Amino acid sequence: MIVAIVMQSIAAIIALYLVNKTRFSALWICCFIALMLLVVERFLQLSSFDGHPIPRMTYAWIGIVVSICFSIGVVCALFLVRHVERMTKHRRLLENRLMTAVLRTEERSRAEFSRELHDGLGPLVSSAKMSLSLLSRAEMEDKNRVILQNTASVIDEAIRSLREISNNLSPHVLINFGLVRGINNFVDRIGMMHDVRIIFRTPLREERFDSNIEVILYRVVCELINNSLKHSECKQITLSLTLENKHLRLEYHDDGRGFVPNDVLDSGMGLSNIRSRISSLEGTFRLSSAPGRGVTAVALVSTDMPMVHLSNSDLQNLNDMDYDRRKKRKNRSR
Repeated sequence: MIVAIVMQSIAAIIALYLVNKTRFSALWICCFIALMLLVVERFLQLSSFDGHPIPRMTYAWIGIVVSICFSIGVVCALFLVRHVERMTKHRRLLENRLMTAVLRTEERSRAEFSRELHDGLGPLVSSAKMSLSLLSRAEMEDKNRVILQNTASVIDEAIRSLREISNNLSPHVLINFGLVRGINNFVDRIGMMHDVRIIFRTPLREERFDSNIEVILYRVVCELINNSLKHSECKQITLSLTLENKHLRLEYHDDGRGFVPNDVLDSGMGLSNIRSRISSLEGTFRLSSAPGRGVTAVALVSTDMPMVHLSNSDLQNLNDMDYDRRKKRKNRSR
């Protein structure tokens, strides 16, 4: 009996402490009242053991009030659970909106920088090449002609590098012709530069999707292929893209040396970046690997995902939620 009194008293104190910690104070108030009545009931039972009879109606009324308090508490707990679910869903939506806004800003910056390189620096280098072409027609010594030819070769290499950098920043084929042509173009360029066989299979042709979906899946493909070329020592990469029930399914596999996924999450291989990009599309990304078994990755993205825009109020709500979370963590650490 004494143990029950102690435990119920501690529970009542905790319930009283939680009254102002959530928006559903009625839940903890009802719990506090019910627990205190149970403590009173235990004291009454102890008194009855000492020869002080207690009317049965007293126990009946205590039981009725405790039942009512717990019933109200259960209803409040239901509302609390639903509130937490709504807040979690709202936060997930805000995080996806924020990630989408960040990715859009990043792609716009890439496109602007690419345009500046292509339209600003490109013509200057081309003009220098034309001037050298005119000089090559003039009479000059063999030594100077060799120097001129070497300079022209350097400028040609600079033009090719400039085009490659511009295309990597903002792939024009992807923007103009779609995801399949963009991936095909990237695979062809990589295949010419590395001694690795890359197989890309897809039944899709000229289908176009939302620009966010196309850009993010293209970046994911580039990241996966670059990771394999840098780290896996693979000989073959297999890539497939299919459309199933309004879902784009990207499957990737290489025959490299593989790795333990948990050991490389923060090693700079870009896996967290890939997951964040796919998550911004409310898609799923699964990666499996083991030493000596290569890498297999599957990304699934809905093509019907509504594109949302992040308003100032959404940003403020997200900032407020982040501030509250950091404040709670700081209080717990203290």
